[in-house]
Amino acid sequence: MKTRCSLYKKLEISCGTYDDYLALAKYHYRGGNVGQISAIYTLRPAAKIFLPVRTVGVIVYSRPVPSLELRKLATDNFFMGFDRSTQLALLNRHVRRISRVIIEPRFRGLGLASRLVRETLPLVNVPIVEALAVMGEVNPFFEKAGMKAFRAPEKESNVRLKEALSSVGIEERLFIDPEAVERIIESLPQDEAEFIEAETRQFLKSYTNHRYDRPSPARTQFVLNKLSSRPVYYIWHNQRKIQKLKIKN
Repeated sequence: MKTRCSLYKKLEISCGTYDDYLALAKYHYRGGNVGQISAIYTLRPAAKIFLPVRTVGVIVYSRPVPSLELRKLATDNFFMGFDRSTQLALLNRHVRRISRVIIEPRFRGLGLASRLVRETLPLVNVPIVEALAVMGEVNPFFEKAGMKAFRAPEKESNVRLKEALSSVGIEERLFIDPEAVERIIESLPQDEAEFIEAETRQFLKSYTNHRYDRPSPARTQFVLNKLSSRPVYYIWHNQRKIQKLKIKN
């Protein structure tokens, strides 16, 4: 705890640049485009404080994506009922999306991600800030920062395959270890192995990647990733801004 408190005092939040994001991007589990960036903030050592890195953490705020089912639930369809161009204009004016939160690996586990989110939310100066996290159940730092979580109901196909795997002794706690799952499947009696293969093929009908038509370690990894991925939508309201938005609309 002393280490955490000491480090908190040594770090400051400041405006960042795209180069700051790029410096830490390799540590994020997702690659790809972060969208149209609106703002970047960093956690950096305060003046005259020496740390082995210039940037300890970075958060990227971007324009919202046009359509999210859980946004409709979280906002009670507030942005619905407009033509597409009007809806996009409203979203771009009133909503920002947290597209990346990255903490340098040597400084993880100290609550810095939550601090970075919590202290920058008001800085983007919009009524609503949202985020979508695949790993939200594992590391709910958005909730710790004051955002409200909305969880999507699990797909029926996911439930069906999980129940099938459980019936042969493969529980969800094993999903993080594809090799262990492969070993269990290989040791199954023929009838159980055929049953799991049939259920897996049924599950994969929802996906069009033909690389996974046949059993393979890569297919097992793909299936377990899909079974484990349950995005969580987070929303935060700037109360001073949200009142003006309600009055205006």
